[in-house]
Amino acid sequence: MIPAPAAPEKNIKSAMDNKAFDLASLLEYQDNSVVSREIIRKDAGTVTLFAFDKDQGLSEHTAPYDALVYIADGSAEIKISGKPHIVKKGQMLVMPAHKSHALKAIRRFKMLLIMIRK
Repeated sequence: MIPAPAAPEKNIKSAMDNKAFDLASLLEYQDNSVVSREIIRKDAGTVTLFAFDKDQGLSEHTAPYDALVYIADGSAEIKISGKPHIVKKGQMLVMPAHKSHALKAIRRFKMLLIMIRK
């Protein structure tokens, strides 16, 4: 996974405070890559934006806490405990703690990942 280039602002969160913004525009696609930009990091969890090029993904893994995925652009196949779910722009899906999951780009997609620690 390639981290996104640094934002021109010192702190992307402070640049977004108190104003509306287009989520998908915060991160650009890169050929044959998965890129990410962390928006918020707190003890309670994180909020991270990802951009996946077509056919890119994350291999099967588990996490010790719940995660919510919101698709901001495109569509993805998200497998939870081996069961595939097609999730499209404007939809979201909860990936429960301790359940295996994997993601694959059916076509380019951007997702907001919200991880909540228990």
